[in-house]
Amino acid sequence: MRWRLTGRFLWSVVVIVIIVGIVNTMLLAGLLLTRNSYLTFNTSDTSAEAFTRSFSQYIEMENGLPFVNVDGVKALQDKHAWIQFLDNNGQQVAALKTPKNLATSYSPAEIIQMYKYQEIDGTTTVYIGAIDDLSYFIGIKDNGVRRYVLTYDYTKFFKFFNLLLITFLIVDVLIALIIGLLFTRHLTKPLHTLIEGIGQLRNRQFTKINIPKGVYTDVFRNVNELSEKLNEHEKERDHLDQMREEWISNVSHDMKTPLASIQGYAELMKDGARDLTTDEVQEYSTIVEKKSIYMKDLLDDLNLTTRLRNQQLPMHFEVINIVSFMRELTIDLLNDPQFGERQVEFVSNVDNLVHKVDKKLLKRAVLNFIYNALVHNDENVCVTIRIDAVYPQGGQSLLYKTRITISDNGRGISAKDLEQVFDRYYRGTNTKNTHGTGLGMAIARDIIFAHHGDLELSSIENKGTKIVILL
Repeated sequence: MRWRLTGRFLWSVVVIVIIVGIVNTMLLAGLLLTRNSYLTFNTSDTSAEAFTRSFSQYIEMENGLPFVNVDGVKALQDKHAWIQFLDNNGQQVAALKTPKNLATSYSPAEIIQMYKYQEIDGTTTVYIGAIDDLSYFIGIKDNGVRRYVLTYDYTKFFKFFNLLLITFLIVDVLIALIIGLLFTRHLTKPLHTLIEGIGQLRNRQFTKINIPKGVYTDVFRNVNELSEKLNEHEKERDHLDQMREEWISNVSHDMKTPLASIQGYAELMKDGARDLTTDEVQEYSTIVEKKSIYMKDLLDDLNLTTRLRNQQLPMHFEVINIVSFMRELTIDLLNDPQFGERQVEFVSNVDNLVHKVDKKLLKRAVLNFIYNALVHNDENVCVTIRIDAVYPQGGQSLLYKTRITISDNGRGISAKDLEQVFDRYYRGTNTKNTHGTGLGMAIARDIIFAHHGDLELSSIENKGTKIVILL
């Protein structure tokens, strides 16, 4: 894939170079065809050739001999030039400012040689003009002026031109390949890295790719964002798989004991059906029913605590007055026949403390704490529910915390058991009551934490226990 992309870019660059070469060739041919116009452009009135041809205007004849007028002399001085007049036999008849070594007689061949080549010195170029029956040489001394004689064969010229064209094309193609290779490597290297990154995503390897600068920056950034999203989904799936395995493991472990009891009593009732009395059948049926109810409660509690621990339980928040909420909860508790005669006190130093909570879950958490205080102590225990508004640094700021304190004067919790109160299935050594699934305190703590609250527990043996909830 990498070399395929490189080849495509190389081919594009080569085609562009070939087109440019063809256009350049056509342009060169056009310049050659219009060379006459180009030369005509250079042969302006200020050129040496034009100066020589128009110099006849400065020549006058007197007694059959030519002489240069004042304007002509000045023109020769400006051009750093000299003039020599010849008759039809090539003999000098007049001259002005000529060099000392200049010949005074010329054959036709010598005249041609004088015109074609710089025979005087390396800086003087000779031009020929005519007036009446006389000819004249004008020599102009100018380092910037040269005359070259070009002799060429059309056949050889076009062969050389074709060779030159082929050479240019080969050189252009080589240059295009070199530049194209460097250019395409710069373009295809990020693409190759991108393809490898996508392959890693396919193999569930969610590593970030270094983002290069250039046209691919946004592409790499999007691939990295996709990698992060897929990584999050992968972790979430693993998390859910772990939750499922944990839940199944807990259920299978916790169901063994009640199922064994149900199975044992069921077998006992089946095998001794004829010998059992009505009272015994009633007793065994009651035990099976209790174990079944226990299993149902255990399943509900396991499901709840697992979802709370993994933050998968949907919360239905609503704004309530915590003071009214706790007061009503206390009244409902005292109206329960089981606890109607127990000592439960409600104290609040404020009338209105508003919070956004899940009423159902918060009620369960608070009741779990109160039930533990009532169930695991003597009947004469006194449970106090107190609500306070706690302001930071004692200031009357709107940023307050609500403190709910549930305290009792019961038997308390031993120091060695205090750290295990919120563990699953904990039942303290000071309690005689084994009612419940053993998950109540763990569920209550997880509910408080789900409300982003804090929980504090303190206890002294034979003096009582205090639980502080901070919302």
